[in-house]
Amino acid sequence: MTVPAHPTTRYVDWEFAKATGSRLVPAGPTVTSTEAAAAVADIRAASQRAQQPVAETARLHAPGDAPAAVVVDRPTWIALNADSMSSLMDPVFGALIDKQKRAPGDLAKAIGGRVTGAETGALLAFMAGKVLGQYDLAPGGTPQLMLVAPNLVQVERELGVDPGDFRLWVCMHEETHRVQFTAVPWLRDHMVDRVRSLATDLVPDPESLQETLQRLSRQLPEAIKAGGAGITEIIATPEQRERLAEVTAIMSLLEGHADVVMDEVGPQVIPSVAHIRTRFDQRRKGVGGFDRLLRRLLGLEAKMRQYRDGAVFVREVTAAVGTDGFNRVWESPETLPKPAEIEAPSAWVARVHG
Repeated sequence: MTVPAHPTTRYVDWEFAKATGSRLVPAGPTVTSTEAAAAVADIRAASQRAQQPVAETARLHAPGDAPAAVVVDRPTWIALNADSMSSLMDPVFGALIDKQKRAPGDLAKAIGGRVTGAETGALLAFMAGKVLGQYDLAPGGTPQLMLVAPNLVQVERELGVDPGDFRLWVCMHEETHRVQFTAVPWLRDHMVDRVRSLATDLVPDPESLQETLQRLSRQLPEAIKAGGAGITEIIATPEQRERLAEVTAIMSLLEGHADVVMDEVGPQVIPSVAHIRTRFDQRRKGVGGFDRLLRRLLGLEAKMRQYRDGAVFVREVTAAVGTDGFNRVWESPETLPKPAEIEAPSAWVARVHG
């Protein structure tokens, strides 16, 4: 007797999420077809130019068969991220369905999937106008580095910086992520496993949903004022917050390391790097009230702190034990910094180097 496969999870209608996101995403900057083609070609060339300086600065080398960067528009970024989110989260939703005491009917699943699909699409539409580049871990697929052409053009215009320098500078950051996950073979699976495991615990099942919503309504106003890690931290239990802190520490390391590398490549490669950094940091502080509210709800302000805290960790460890000494962080999951060590780099040095 053949046991039927588990039914497709309908917590999120991913195709509806893609359609919603593409419909809601703001139009990019006004460019002619000639300007658009030239920008795509220049960004692609910048991603290739970034490879050697990043490898030499970080002393990490991507294997020769690591996929090159792809240059995408906003709707394509939405579609690719929806696919990755599906690969990451469908096993989580499947586990939740298995735990339900009573499975929802087909109509309820279809309606619920459309609702969460619309919410996911709206979130992706918001993010698609913000992200300059991303290394997509693509659980179950082929990881790849994505550079979002319209966002690069829009931001370089807003900042009034040299387009060639800015594009290369951003590519340095994103190329560092490509190197991190390809030169360190275990890192991708480790991150996917940790995030998926945490998500399994964080996504509320129907039996605990009411309690979660009550906790959210009580704590959300103060969390918005404080600018914490977003809704995720509010709904988490103390034990889940500890696990969330561990994942955040890894993200701080990755983002901080990429920020350090993109700046330390230096003016010999990017003449206006100091000017770009100053203008870019000013832009991070200058978001409007509604945008800042969304950033707090989504935990994006906490992500800004990841760049800062992680960069401090990388610089202090490197100053103490050199680049090769810092690179011991990539040896195994055990040598990754613990949450407290991100804020106390000397503790990591003492633990790992003795």
